[in-house]
Amino acid sequence: MHRVLGVIPARLESTRLPRKPLRLICGRPLIAWVYERARQAACLDHLLVATDSPEIESYCREQTIPVMMTSRGHRSGTDRVVEVMTREPAELYVNIQGDEPMITPDHLERLLRPFREAPETQVSTLKVAFDAESARDPNNVKVVTDAAGRALYFSRAQVPHDRDGSGRAQYFKHLGIYAFTAAALEKFHCLPPSPLEQLERLEQLRFLENGIAIAVVETPHDTIGVDTEEDLQRVEAYFRRLKQEPGR
Repeated sequence: MHRVLGVIPARLESTRLPRKPLRLICGRPLIAWVYERARQAACLDHLLVATDSPEIESYCREQTIPVMMTSRGHRSGTDRVVEVMTREPAELYVNIQGDEPMITPDHLERLLRPFREAPETQVSTLKVAFDAESARDPNNVKVVTDAAGRALYFSRAQVPHDRDGSGRAQYFKHLGIYAFTAAALEKFHCLPPSPLEQLERLEQLRFLENGIAIAVVETPHDTIGVDTEEDLQRVEAYFRRLKQEPGR
C-alpha cells in the first residue's frame, strides 16, 4: 500500500454553527474528537489538520496535533487538501471532514479497501442505509450506485424515486469522507466547477460529470455530521452514552 495521508480541513467561520471546530463536546473541542478518533486508524501513515485560522492552529500546537496553515481563499475542504498535497507528498489523500467526530478506524479501513482490491480506483467514499423519511431531508445527501458499487449519482433529492410507491426502494445516505489518488485530486483541482455540482451544491459531482468513477463502500455505522446546535447536542449525548457502556 502507498503512503496514505489523512487531512482534516477545518475553518472557524460557519454560517450555521459559528466557531464550529472549537465548540465543546463533553468538554473537548470538536476538532480534538475528530483527530483523536481518526488517528486510531492504522491505515493512515500520517494525519494533520489543515486550517486558515490562527486560533485553530494555536489550539492544535498546544495539543501537539500536527497542523498546517493554508490559504483563506479555499471554497471547500477538498481545495484545502489540494494545497496540502503541494507541500506534503503521498500517493493517497483522505479528506476527513472536520465536523465528523463519530468517525471510526473502521470507516477509514473501508474507505481505503477499493484501492487495495482494484488498483485502478481513483476516488472512494462511504454510504450507509437509511429509511425513506430520512431520505426526504435535503440535508442528507443520497447516493445511488451501479452493480459494481460505483456512484451513479449523488443528490439532495430523494433518489431513487419509488414511482409506484412499492416501498421496496433502498436509500443510502452519503457520508462525506473521501479518499483520492494524488492524480485524481490534481484533476479535480484543474477542472472548473461543473453544472450539476453547482445545481446540487455537491462538489463530488464534478468527478462524475468528468468521467472519473467514485467507488462507494457501504458501512453499517452512521455518523452525525455537526452543522447545527442540535447536531452538537446529539453528538454529546452519543459520547455520554458511550462512556456509560460496560468496559468503557
